Amino acid sequence: MTTKTFASRGSRAIITAMLLSSSTAAFAQAIVQPGAPGQASKTLTAEEATQLAVATYTEFDVAFMQGMIVHHQQAVEMAKLIKDRTNTEEIVTIGGRIESSQDDEITFMREWLSERGEPLMMKMDGDHSGHAGHSGHMNMAGMATPAQMEALAAAEGVEFDRLFLTLMIAHHEGALDMVSDLLSQPGTAADPILFRFVGDIRNDQRSEIDRMDVLLAGLSGDARASLAAGFDDAGEAIMNLRKVVSLSKPAGFFDPENPADLRAVVPPRERKKDESEDSEATETNAVEAALAEVIAAANEALAAAKTEAEEGEGERGGGESLTQFAERSPLLDFANTDMAFFDDIMVAGSYHGFNIYKLGDDGAPNLMSSVVCPGGQGDVSVVGNLLIMSVEQTRGRVDCGLQGVEGDVSEERFRGVRIFDISDLTAVRQVGQVQTCRGSHTHSVVSADDETIIVYNSGTSRVRPQEELASCFDSPSDSRTALFSIDVIAIPVADPSQSRIISSPRVFADAETGEIAGLWKGGESEDGAQFTRQTNQCHDITVFPSLKLAAGACSGNGILMDISNPMAPKRIDAVFDKGFAYWHSATFNNDGTKVIFTDEWGGGGRPRCKASDPMTWGANAIYDIVDGKLEFRSHYKMPGPQSDKENCVAHNGSIIPVPGRDLFVQSWYQGGISVMDFTDSSAPKEIAYFDRGAISEEQLVVGGFWSSYWYNGRIYGTEITRGIDVFALEPSEHLTAEEIAAAEAASYANTRFNPQTQTQVSWDEDVIEAAANSRKGG
Repeated sequence: MTTKTFASRGSRAIITAMLLSSSTAAFAQAIVQPGAPGQASKTLTAEEATQLAVATYTEFDVAFMQGMIVHHQQAVEMAKLIKDRTNTEEIVTIGGRIESSQDDEITFMREWLSERGEPLMMKMDGDHSGHAGHSGHMNMAGMATPAQMEALAAAEGVEFDRLFLTLMIAHHEGALDMVSDLLSQPGTAADPILFRFVGDIRNDQRSEIDRMDVLLAGLSGDARASLAAGFDDAGEAIMNLRKVVSLSKPAGFFDPENPADLRAVVPPRERKKDESEDSEATETNAVEAALAEVIAAANEALAAAKTEAEEGEGERGGGESLTQFAERSPLLDFANTDMAFFDDIMVAGSYHGFNIYKLGDDGAPNLMSSVVCPGGQGDVSVVGNLLIMSVEQTRGRVDCGLQGVEGDVSEERFRGVRIFDISDLTAVRQVGQVQTCRGSHTHSVVSADDETIIVYNSGTSRVRPQEELASCFDSPSDSRTALFSIDVIAIPVADPSQSRIISSPRVFADAETGEIAGLWKGGESEDGAQFTRQTNQCHDITVFPSLKLAAGACSGNGILMDISNPMAPKRIDAVFDKGFAYWHSATFNNDGTKVIFTDEWGGGGRPRCKASDPMTWGANAIYDIVDGKLEFRSHYKMPGPQSDKENCVAHNGSIIPVPGRDLFVQSWYQGGISVMDFTDSSAPKEIAYFDRGAISEEQLVVGGFWSSYWYNGRIYGTEITRGIDVFALEPSEHLTAEEIAAAEAASYANTRFNPQTQTQVSWDEDVIEAAANSRKGG
């Protein structure tokens, strides 16, 4: 800053003083502070009045610093245990970094509190000593319990490494939670020094978590933990399966310029050259402009931090690369989705339409025709000569056009259930449509005869405006609201153009009061639980018509329904899991005595299978059905740890029909395919898998297996970005050749498989006997 600038500011100060002087000459300023009701007011000096308005920090800032001191102290204690218990170089390096950095930060926090006359330790309830030890902070986010600290001190070698990383990752994540809690409070971190310190904690601990997570995954010994990344040349791991064939997406169903759906690289900003200033006004304006930019940047950073705290954990960046990618991925324009089968035909859905394949030798699909009809998500079912497809996105058009739809309201927009005539598989025609208020995310074929097909529709998107569809009401308080219901759709076989919604049952209503919002209200059930979505819709409803049952995975709850009357389903039970974020799908076993519910923690777009992620979050929950009620038995999660560049969480699967066994093949997005044995509901175990490395080693891309289904002796998987894979089971210590042969010989009613309609399969007696004898060893 130059002399001219000082002179300019000095002149302003003189003018300001003159104005104040003339003002006080005319009026004697009185500054009054009123007391409480019934108390007298008092007069303040200008200095006293100004001090009252100054608030450079809040009680939340103080509590954060006091708590973080204790939090850091435990991290240092854990790091000091490393010296005598392991010589793993990476662990020793991490421990040294923690001791050094957190000791320095503890010193800074103590000085910050002391300079402001604040106590160094937080008073706990019932504590009058002015301090609290570690035992008083055991409820602090991420803190290890005394028992865990004892176990860590007693461990050595690899056991120590694994436990240290597990506890330290949880500890660091606790610190991030503390930062988020702080920034969610109004007025916190206004002190720029504190704000920078909080930001440093967040950045350092996130980076440390990423490094430790890679190390922890490497200790697992699982072949899936270290697969090389690549769109078309990724590393692969397979156990007790044989890969029959892998097919790329057909022409017209991928972007040739970006087949992997990578996010664009953000070019570095061009810096403007400094320009010389030759006048007092210009220089002053430049300084003030620079100051304004600094303030604006600080405010923007604070707002961003607070937004992140309010919206939840954001995607963590990994690695040391300085390359910046666009924040948003492509809109899954060409993503593969769900499948349906009949006879020797497979239909693979897509956000862009669907592809029809004929199944040939060894179950290998051969492309017959492609149907382009964008709108997402493109889940499909087949009944006779009719194909039903779910459409949810606002870009979907009545005419299947590629140009999308502009505006909030349009007669050209289509969101709901499409019906196609597929009597000629090479000349498919759209013959019916049902517009719905929330679109169609998934659907379930409940019943079908020669006259009528009954379908349950599950819409999960926002309610469309009444100006576009008059029957749509968004307000939860309006009895006509499109929330808190499912759609029952009737499709006349002879004239699908007359398809319509015939009822919207309130399957979430309170059994006693009749309140339509009768199940989970959303949020956390207790400290440390998942933030679970409100139950105002179902994501998937799996129907079992022969047993007159349906299981709904309904965002905040799992429900069991009686569908004796398909047009009026009735809820007979509902369950909740504090570790489930979003109840996504449901599958019965072949006897209809068990239900597997899946949790799509992170919405399918996050890396939720890292070595440090809880094994009960983003997992399956297995329930037995006892006297019409759901009784929890266990959780199961695919055990192979994945990287932070792989979206992974529980997703779609189906039963593998082995008589006397309960086997389930399941997709985990970029976690691959896993086969689970849940014959013992309380002790599920993995018996086979296939996995590929990440699509990209630099960025998280939404990809991997959307659905994995067993049909006519093969496992078919739709890979979101890459294409289709087909697998065959191989005999192993978990499964005999005779059991695999029995699964291949299973009979399906109507030789048809629709993903949310379960058919009870059957076997010939000699097949059942051979499988049973093979398990007994002859």
